[in-house]
Amino acid sequence: MEQIGNVMETVSTQMSQVFQTEIFDGKSMADVMTFEVLVALTGNLIAASVLIFLGFVISGFLRRRIRKFAGKHGSLDETLFGFLGNLVRYTVLAFTALFVLNTFGIQTTSIVAVIGAAGLAVGLALQGTLSNVAAGVMIILFRPLKVGDFVQVNDVVGTVKEVTLNYTEIANIGNVRVVVPNAEVWGNTIKNYSSYPTRRAEWTFSVGYGVNLAQAERVIRETVMSDPRSHAEPEPFLQVNNLGASSVDFLLRVWCDTDVYFQYQADIKRKVKEALDDADVNIPFPTRTVMVHPESGCETLSQTSSIAAA
Repeated sequence: MEQIGNVMETVSTQMSQVFQTEIFDGKSMADVMTFEVLVALTGNLIAASVLIFLGFVISGFLRRRIRKFAGKHGSLDETLFGFLGNLVRYTVLAFTALFVLNTFGIQTTSIVAVIGAAGLAVGLALQGTLSNVAAGVMIILFRPLKVGDFVQVNDVVGTVKEVTLNYTEIANIGNVRVVVPNAEVWGNTIKNYSSYPTRRAEWTFSVGYGVNLAQAERVIRETVMSDPRSHAEPEPFLQVNNLGASSVDFLLRVWCDTDVYFQYQADIKRKVKEALDDADVNIPFPTRTVMVHPESGCETLSQTSSIAAA
């Protein structure tokens, strides 16, 4: 019995120490277990729940309103306003978390200092990732490209499908998904073929030296300008640009709409070729001449030249 009494006394002493230990805002467990404290704690829980609920509702509402505002105005960049919407949402949630902590009497100053120190350590460990995020912010703010643009980034040519804080997604000409880190996008030359509504197409057409140049020029000009996609203004440029080894080269530059550029450029090549054939204008093409010398048996000499079509 004496041993049982000693055990009970030891347990009682330990329980007393536990109840006297400070656990929250200068209060021990014995203080917390009082009715008044439980009522206050319940009130704090209800207030915190209301704050969390309002935080999520308000942040979600603001994000949707910002995105809808961009959707109603076609001239605004949806990617930029999507980023701003997310930024506003997380800012509201961060302040909500601070308000909730203050509700329970927790000092947020020390927590902010700890988060700052931890952020510095994480930043040093994730320099590459953070450089992508920083580049993503620059891309979204300055908009050298946006979703739907046809661009060339490094060796990647295709249509932009998505721009995030970490990467830019491009569907190349073969419709293959290519993910490019934003640091590489921002740190290299970006060719955006969709920035301007018009582009200038360029061709070189070669004719033989025996051709009437005025006739050849007239055929090329009439053929190009008969296409409704060709712009009369600015005036097309068509001049003799080079006197080659066996051809006279015309340089042609014509403006057209950006969205028809590639098909237009291919169609004009074919149309001019057919028009020159119909006008009996000789077009030089590469040939190989083989000369056989009977005196030397099977020995042959070959050379490559370019002559006008007969």
